[in-house]
Amino acid sequence: MFHPWHLARDTHESALAELEISIMAAFESFGRWQSACLSAVTDFAATGPENALLHMIRMDDRPKNIHDLAAIGNRTDIANIQYSLRKLIKAGLVTRKGSGRSGVLYEVTDLGRRVTDDYADVRQDEMIQQYVADPALEADVRKARDTLMKVSEIYERAARAADARRLGVTRGT
Repeated sequence: MFHPWHLARDTHESALAELEISIMAAFESFGRWQSACLSAVTDFAATGPENALLHMIRMDDRPKNIHDLAAIGNRTDIANIQYSLRKLIKAGLVTRKGSGRSGVLYEVTDLGRRVTDDYADVRQDEMIQQYVADPALEADVRKARDTLMKVSEIYERAARAADARRLGVTRGT
């Protein structure tokens, strides 16, 4: 439904603005879910991005470097990733191996493995069962994933164009 406002001057802009509000609401709900799920299995209080890093490091049960983590999370804020990694290391959930020359790799510790396994159990009990209980939801989730990936590509292109605009570069040059 079209509601005119500064980010929704026509029906096209209105549809995108409504999607953006939905993304923001889902992001906040997801963050609260991550915090609650992690709190159910450990006393370590992590932000959503720190929680995500922990699970990304555990992904495929192989160590990852900071560039792998940035790529998986579609992040460019290396300094913030490094800060989060230091917190995960201090909590005993992640270990750092290697050096600057040979490459630094991060992997979960035994404690990190237990925490992520317990997190997966809580996720199974509290989230996945609800998801599976609605047979139509899986198709909707797959369609939403595909749509969000397409929209992410558009945002990436638009961000580059906005950066170029800020730098005074015009299109076609």
